Amino acid sequence: MKNNVNRQWVLANHPTGMVTTADFNQVDTEITPPGDGEILVKVTHVAFEPAMRGWIAEGDSYVKGVQIGEVMRAQTVGEVIESNNADYKPGDRVSGFFGWQEYATVNPVGGMFPTQVLPDAVTAEMALSALGITGLTAWGGLLDIGQPKEGDMVVVSGAAGATGNIAGQIAKIKGCKVIGIAGGPEKCQWLVDELGFDGAIDYKEGDVSKKLKELCPDGINVFFDNVGGEILEAALNNLAQFAKVVICGGITGYNEEELPSGPRNYMNLVLTSSNMEGFLLGQFGPKLGQAAAELGQWVAEGKLKYTVDVQEGFENVPQTFLRLFEGKNLGKQLCKIA
Repeated sequence: MKNNVNRQWVLANHPTGMVTTADFNQVDTEITPPGDGEILVKVTHVAFEPAMRGWIAEGDSYVKGVQIGEVMRAQTVGEVIESNNADYKPGDRVSGFFGWQEYATVNPVGGMFPTQVLPDAVTAEMALSALGITGLTAWGGLLDIGQPKEGDMVVVSGAAGATGNIAGQIAKIKGCKVIGIAGGPEKCQWLVDELGFDGAIDYKEGDVSKKLKELCPDGINVFFDNVGGEILEAALNNLAQFAKVVICGGITGYNEEELPSGPRNYMNLVLTSSNMEGFLLGQFGPKLGQAAAELGQWVAEGKLKYTVDVQEGFENVPQTFLRLFEGKNLGKQLCKIA
């Protein structure tokens, strides 16, 4: 704790259009000693989600928005430095929503998710990817909402992103055929060669709807969507009967000043007797324990790979966030605080 100073990144503006680094300010504050039942955590790793763009928009959405001057909210991993809570001791590695700051004084049982002590075998990278929000989201969205059956054709958009690549791998574990949609030949090759996808489509090259028809001649049984827009329309053009469309995200619209119109071909849901459903992670409630256990088992057995894109330096935290919207990340985007 250098000179008792805590560096923080706080929200400077509610952005309209594309988020920029100017929407955040770095400030120095004093480290707050922990009170009764509280712990002081030194943050070591920060995770980034596309959903964070919605948290900084003006007004509230499914969670309370981040206010001007508040520390930017984020899932993180850190080390307990001081503790006034018998369940946490100095030296424990913990995960929680500590935000974009070097030190956090928190009540470990409060907030969006309780602070969890990490087992020795669980690295920060694993905790923030396969076992974190993205892994749990992929598990719940695919298995609870999509409910794929062995032999089904599953298509994942944003497939090289943190949630998409895990959703695709889970579908493979369940015996499905999986096609990923991603941007660029390197990402597409990675999906096939490293993660075992049955095929990949580069949305930057050619007609996605046409390529889906070629790779999915009998139609798509489950579409796991992280993108929205034209990619969603392409999938709706190629649904099998009784398909399920799982809306996990819509990153194409997150930084638009005016949202694009909805899918023009949504009537294909009627023509194929299909279902389109969105979800939030919190709705899975008690099932999240089962999800974490299964994800951990698949990682231990080598069936599920987690890939992280790690940038370094506290000063680079806002720019690392922007990588999500620039298509630069492969797998889960993290920043290691030096």
